[in-house]
Amino acid sequence: MTNPELQELLERLHDRYNRPEFIEDDPIAVPHRYTDRADREIAGFLAATIAWGNRKAIVRNGHRLMRLLDDAPADFVRNASERELARLGGFVHRTFNGGDLCDFVRGLRRMEREHGGVGRFFEARYEATGSLPAVLAEFRSEFFAAEHAPRCEKHLSSVTKGAACKRLCMYLRWMVRRDERGVDFGEWEGIPPEALRLPLDVHTGETGRLLGLLVRRQNDWRAVEEITAALRAYDAADPVRFDFALFGAGMDRSLQGERE
Repeated sequence: MTNPELQELLERLHDRYNRPEFIEDDPIAVPHRYTDRADREIAGFLAATIAWGNRKAIVRNGHRLMRLLDDAPADFVRNASERELARLGGFVHRTFNGGDLCDFVRGLRRMEREHGGVGRFFEARYEATGSLPAVLAEFRSEFFAAEHAPRCEKHLSSVTKGAACKRLCMYLRWMVRRDERGVDFGEWEGIPPEALRLPLDVHTGETGRLLGLLVRRQNDWRAVEEITAALRAYDAADPVRFDFALFGAGMDRSLQGERE
């Protein structure tokens, strides 16, 4: 496949999947419940945190989680009493349980109090470092500075340990990217889209390898850097917009038909 052919394929798949119709069945539907930036930040972070496994279950449990937060996630994070936090104890999504959720709310509360929110932290630290991997590492350390049970740390991947950090990269895509389609939010204007990394999972990895965009077999941070660098050749200013193309083609296994 020549480069122009690959460009055309990526653009066609991007056009197919970067549409408002994509929202309802994707975890991004959870922060799309809200118009306020703080609500979207918190809803998006929690939805991304549980975004593994069956997509329908992720979306269903994400909406249920928001109802547990009184459908006002920013206000709940800032002001919930210990009694109100205890109501979260029954939440379960795979291995993420109510105790983990309470600890994550406490972590988000600390980010609100100390930094003005998750987005303010990411924007300020990116301005200071110019390095997204460095900011991911700093965020994890700062988030877990709040009181928490050690078991909940497994739900926030560590870039310093070489993890692909798929859910954090997806969350950043939601909050940073902006285009006329209206799927992503574009709330964090302090981080340029070219700084983003591809949310690498089994679907994007498999499709990327089929297209020759990724050679490394392991889905780790080295693979994230490799495939993102390859995508920059097709859109240096917004390489992660091709997440729609790679993920969508991988999910519905449409690639073979597209290439024939």
